[in-house]
Amino acid sequence: MAHTDKVKEILSWYEADNPGSKANLARILNTGKLAGTGKMVILPVDQGFEHGPARSFAPNPEGYDPHYHFKLAIESGCNAYAAPLGSLEAGASTFAGEIPLILKVNSSNSLADNKYGYDQALTGSVDHALRLGCSAIGFTIYPGSENCFEMMEEIAEMAEEAKNVGLAVVIWSYARGGKLSKDGETALDVISYAAHMACLLGAHIVKVKLPSDHLEQDEAKKVYEKFDIPRATQAERVKDVVKSCYNGRRLVVFSGGSAKSADAVFDDAKAIRDGGGNGSIIGRNSFQRPWDEAIKMLGDIMDIYKG
Repeated sequence: MAHTDKVKEILSWYEADNPGSKANLARILNTGKLAGTGKMVILPVDQGFEHGPARSFAPNPEGYDPHYHFKLAIESGCNAYAAPLGSLEAGASTFAGEIPLILKVNSSNSLADNKYGYDQALTGSVDHALRLGCSAIGFTIYPGSENCFEMMEEIAEMAEEAKNVGLAVVIWSYARGGKLSKDGETALDVISYAAHMACLLGAHIVKVKLPSDHLEQDEAKKVYEKFDIPRATQAERVKDVVKSCYNGRRLVVFSGGSAKSADAVFDDAKAIRDGGGNGSIIGRNSFQRPWDEAIKMLGDIMDIYKG
């Protein structure tokens, strides 16, 4: 399809990228029910690594089959489907070319002991992504962790490799560990900081959690209060995160988080839309629901982003 003015504008923000990376980014933006709008809904299914199969798929046993998630992303009209290597390999031929794929190239697991700091292992590569016909790689960093600097070095190197061969880069930026409190992991100043770090590391698309109105860092709190930065509503907090992503010149999507009611999911989407965010990357709140319910909910979210 021909690029809309919005897609052309977004592509113009990535001034150092080659035609290959821009083409793959455009492919994501021009797929599904939100094609051409600059908004996105992405289905991520990496929870098997993070939480284990029963916690991830027992609520909807069809989800044990990797093909189910390809079909859900395609039938619902998502912009892309993100998953680890094995999951994409399990359906790569059957669904080749039907939806942009994002290979999640690093992963953790809940059996590991984090006493030496939060970290993830490299579980995929740029070569894997090319072989599978992916449009992008996805990588998690943990700003605040004792291992954050090593993770940043890994993605800096891998992002360069990905861009050189025409892939886009998505960075999951989840602050945790170190001096952060549990509330601090979703504090507004911390989420905005984490999003900005992902931009600095060269992400085309930034993924973060929705922020609370809590402020974690004493020095940042002084600035938010001195300049009266609005943070009372979720939309205002999303706006602050978007501003931290080069004043909106980088795409930023927000995770769906743990299981919640459909109304809560819709409220999140409205706040993301009203705050200028680019959309949702929503996993458990979609694939853990029965098929018909998941299709309807994802469709309703997309209608919200259409405005």
